[in-house]
Amino acid sequence: MTHKILKINPKDSVYVALQNLQKGEEVEGIQLQNDIPAKHKFAAKDHKLNEIVYMYGVVVGKVNTFVPKGGLLNTENLTHSVEAYSKKSDSLNWDAPNISKLENRTFMGYHRETGNVGTANHWLVIPLVFCENQNIDKLKEALLNELGYAPEDHRKEWVKQLMNSYKDSGNLPSMESLDFLEENKCKNRPFENIDGIRFLNHEGGCGGGSSDSETLVRLLAGYIVHPNCAGATILGLGCQKAESHELIKEIKKRCPEFSRPLVLLEQQSEKSEESMLKKAIHETIKGLITANKHKRMPAPLSKLTVGVECGASDGFSGISSNPVIGAVSDLLAALNGTPVLSEFPELCGVEQNLINRCVNTEIAERFHDLIHNYEVKANAHGESFSDNPSPGNVREGLITDAIKSAGAAKKGGDSPVTAVLDYTEAITEKGLNLLNTPGNDVESTTALVGSGANVVLFSTGLGTPTGNPLAPVIKVSSNSEVANKLSDIIDFDTGPIIAGEQTIDALAHELFDLMIDIASGKKFAKAELNKHYEFIPWKRGLSL
Repeated sequence: MTHKILKINPKDSVYVALQNLQKGEEVEGIQLQNDIPAKHKFAAKDHKLNEIVYMYGVVVGKVNTFVPKGGLLNTENLTHSVEAYSKKSDSLNWDAPNISKLENRTFMGYHRETGNVGTANHWLVIPLVFCENQNIDKLKEALLNELGYAPEDHRKEWVKQLMNSYKDSGNLPSMESLDFLEENKCKNRPFENIDGIRFLNHEGGCGGGSSDSETLVRLLAGYIVHPNCAGATILGLGCQKAESHELIKEIKKRCPEFSRPLVLLEQQSEKSEESMLKKAIHETIKGLITANKHKRMPAPLSKLTVGVECGASDGFSGISSNPVIGAVSDLLAALNGTPVLSEFPELCGVEQNLINRCVNTEIAERFHDLIHNYEVKANAHGESFSDNPSPGNVREGLITDAIKSAGAAKKGGDSPVTAVLDYTEAITEKGLNLLNTPGNDVESTTALVGSGANVVLFSTGLGTPTGNPLAPVIKVSSNSEVANKLSDIIDFDTGPIIAGEQTIDALAHELFDLMIDIASGKKFAKAELNKHYEFIPWKRGLSL
């Protein structure tokens, strides 16, 4: 049954419009005082000046003028406001979901010396410092083309068609007349068990503070020991702050038994740039031969570590895509797997709920301190968590950070919090982990994978192509309009929830099935097919 409006929690003082509503229209006995665009909120009762507004059962703002029952809430009459948080004050009684349909399932993955299991087998090529980015690009051009990982690019054919027409006639053909040539995604590859060769170009490693380089080393080590990594080629200059011996130390710290192929070269120790590149190519091919011996084998679902992420969110994200991902998180936790919730600026206002869900006081205190210190540091840079929503978020109904955060937190489901991690720390505990990252979706996805997530479920309301070099990123849309319009980047649609055609539980099981297929290499996420391999390390305190 299709409904026009929704009150998410009985405590809420607002309704969400599920479709465009007209001024003067009566819904649920309320006469609307304004046009209410779909995804936006209107008052369920009269709100006096400075009165608190509730949504998702928590404080999401405060009105700065009288707002009548049926009146539209917007950035002019509603300001960001949240409840204070403190020590753990309650214990969690969690009713785990029924996992009978999943408990005997497996996925096909790459078993590593750590006991972890990869959902892919990628060779990484990494600069220790930005000075080596150009040499990394030279390796990229050589390796991808010759080893069958660079598909034919129809965009080059478009350029050729346009230029030939311009040379012949002085005119350009219409855009619609350009031929579409399907990219060859199945070239013959000599290394059939190597899923890809990925390149982690970045702008760090030197020139900034020592802490920046130390953090980068930890992040890169996390990628190298990641279960989706088959082996790695690393190029340094030799004098950078991100020192090679510190990288090796960090790799051994995270994985004492590390035995995958590793090629580490520094340009200042070689005869010439060409000699370094020759050695890099020779040793990389040698490493690929070894890494190619690994094959996919069955693994229990408890070996899945799933980062949950959102980007380009809208007013439906918190009632469709995020709760579906949250239900998947709960299923995974019940299976003794590991869901990971990040984006601390987008947990603003739900801190106390998460603190109370922590399995002990020590974990609760760590979350309290990390999120408090993050906000203090942001404030010191003249920033605030309340600045997090983008213009697109606001336009689509997320008019305060508290509204955005209360919906974003739904990705973490309801299971107990078993661990809290700071940026770059490795995931080691089963159950729901909280990872300190910014709200920037690429920085946060980069961090989730660096800490060990071997799959990422990514909620979006407006559509974003974001991917990752090492782990599959599965896009889950909050509404069918964006799923249909941007079908080339969306993997799964939760719009039927908005239309009243499907339940959260049913779609969560469908999404879990898709995740198993992608983790097994049977299907590919759209970000993978579109070659979106975004990688952005976080400079602490400068990003929301």
